[in-house]
Amino acid sequence: MSQSFALPNGRMPAVGFGCWKVEKDATADLIEKVIKFGYRHIDGACDYANEKEVGQGIKRAIDAGVCKREDLFVTSKLWNTFHAPEHVAVACQKSLDDLGLDYLDLYLIHFPISLKFVPIEVRYPPEWIYDPSSAEKKMEFAPVPVSATWQAMEELVGRGLVKNIGLSNWNAQGLRDIFSYAKLKPSVLQIEVHPYLQCERLVSYAQSLGMVVTAFSPLGHGQSYAMLGYGNVVAIEEEVVIEIAKRLEVTPAQVVLRWGIQRGYAVIPKSANEGRMKENLAVESFNLSKEDMEKMKTLEKKFRMNDPGNFCPIAFNTPCPIWE
Repeated sequence: MSQSFALPNGRMPAVGFGCWKVEKDATADLIEKVIKFGYRHIDGACDYANEKEVGQGIKRAIDAGVCKREDLFVTSKLWNTFHAPEHVAVACQKSLDDLGLDYLDLYLIHFPISLKFVPIEVRYPPEWIYDPSSAEKKMEFAPVPVSATWQAMEELVGRGLVKNIGLSNWNAQGLRDIFSYAKLKPSVLQIEVHPYLQCERLVSYAQSLGMVVTAFSPLGHGQSYAMLGYGNVVAIEEEVVIEIAKRLEVTPAQVVLRWGIQRGYAVIPKSANEGRMKENLAVESFNLSKEDMEKMKTLEKKFRMNDPGNFCPIAFNTPCPIWE
């Protein structure tokens, strides 16, 4: 059986397929394909604007007898404009309807950023700017306490819409706050982690709270962040990674993913290349030595690519730091 992590309700496979930046027209075919290749963990979100197509791919795979619904672990995320308690269930149900599912295995608050509500019938996904037609295109914040949002997230579990709930892009102080009042504790923390941003203290702290950590952008490839000037950032091309890969007769990407899993967290790489899809999933047949793990530590640069503090002023004319 493939490695997985125990959650309050079910288990999350250690390797998943990330749906961020997957082109809508290609999504259904891609999701059907990765499920046929053996992926059982699909990570999506309202904001990725491809949940209907993800659902189509899932349906095709199930209808073809590749798997059953209960074999899959499907994640979605609550977008920033739906943080008010009365909007949480509406947003969740919209994702369920688009995915064609009766429940989610995991629902995360996407960012600790509450934005002004945009009705689904006005624009979906709502994205970051409240009124794209205005002369001054900016984000508009909403004064919604996390405690109110979290209570509504807990109610989703009680209603059977969601099996597990958690957080994405959350810092340590945010975790301390939410753990102080949560009746159902967050079971997953999804954050950017890769060789250039190893987040040793945050990963360790979250795990000490009993949370399972999931790493997005786990390969440290900056192409998805080209707008911010990170297009040439490629952790898998580092000498250290290449040397380990050659010695173990695996790919550099497999080395980085295995490094993450041995650190005790799940990884959700994305690729449209069939060969790399299969390689990314096949990371259980080898182990990195203690020496290899130490070598990987030398790549730490504290280099965060997905940072609202950086991209919100550039793309949305609005300061919005969360890591300071």
